[in-house]
Amino acid sequence: MIKWTLTSFVILLSLVLLGCSTPPTLAASPFPSPPPIDLKLPPPPAGKIYHAAYPDFGGWEDEVSGEKIADFEELAGRNITWAYFSNNWWQPDPGIHFPTERVREIYASGRLPFIRMMPRTEDPETGDMALPDPYYSMQSIIDGQWDEDLRQWAQDAKAVGLPLLVEFGTEVNGNWFPWNAEWNGADSTDEYGDPQLYDGMERFRDAYRHIIDICNQEGADNITWFFHVDAYNDPEEDWNVMAGYYPGDDYIDWIGVSVYGPQEPGEGWWLFSDVLSDSWDELMAISAEGKPIAILEWGVIDYPEIGSKAEWIDDAFATLLSGDYPEIKAISYWHENFDETNLRIDSSPEALAAYRRGVAHRRFIAPPDLINLPFQEFHPQ
Repeated sequence: MIKWTLTSFVILLSLVLLGCSTPPTLAASPFPSPPPIDLKLPPPPAGKIYHAAYPDFGGWEDEVSGEKIADFEELAGRNITWAYFSNNWWQPDPGIHFPTERVREIYASGRLPFIRMMPRTEDPETGDMALPDPYYSMQSIIDGQWDEDLRQWAQDAKAVGLPLLVEFGTEVNGNWFPWNAEWNGADSTDEYGDPQLYDGMERFRDAYRHIIDICNQEGADNITWFFHVDAYNDPEEDWNVMAGYYPGDDYIDWIGVSVYGPQEPGEGWWLFSDVLSDSWDELMAISAEGKPIAILEWGVIDYPEIGSKAEWIDDAFATLLSGDYPEIKAISYWHENFDETNLRIDSSPEALAAYRRGVAHRRFIAPPDLINLPFQEFHPQ
């Protein structure tokens, strides 16, 4: 992975902040021209952890709003490094399209866009996500069925000219998503690729590689690629393990994981520290090079009958600050309220106080706070 200097990183973000006040003409790119620097997101300085969030962008996670970003930051008392949102590939319309306006909105807020490529289709009868997906099988991606759209996506990503954080196939080891092995070959070994590998995991691996290869061919080297798993494999089968899906260190820059407490009334109670400990060895075995780790999603229901959310959050921050997991370089809270699941940090005064108290620690940082330099020292070209 190519690293920036911290000064270059802050300069780049300052250009975004300084350049977002004047709307572009229709003929011009909607994004400012960056200085000639590398555009991969580096790990933070030693001992620091990026603070980020999914700031309640709606049920399909794509209602991006600068106001929601500002609201979350005001609640948290701390800026975020990136805003996490979904790029849904609905079929038949609109299909695979680069989320230009959503990226523009996040950059206008002075934050980095984190795009979740979500090859999923809404079931017209239930309104839920279709399982398996009737369009986007992993084999269809491998076979090039979507190459024209993916090349346009890559060209549009390149045209941004600023850092983009991207993942494909969120929580791939969970069968609640259609890119999981269960829906793409499961335990078969003789229908695709290497007969020594399970087809479902191998198909996802190669589909993700195919997407990254296309982006590289189109020159979209401003993308930092994340590989995102859940802390627990579901189902717990040999054909559904974290490392089996991994595209490889030559393709991926960061490893991400979801670490949730209970999310529904009636569930048991388990702590952030318990979940992380349970999954840590398998998580660390994914990358031979030791890629930086990001807690890409974390949160817990506010339901006092089963446990204290404030105490759960306190445990999470104590775990992150314990020194036991120095590989963790970023955290991104899932701030949302849906049905009976209130994960928002302000679900109670006690929960909000716990979150604010934890994230106020000096180890948690977000641009432009990486280096304390005034904007007037920057000289945009």
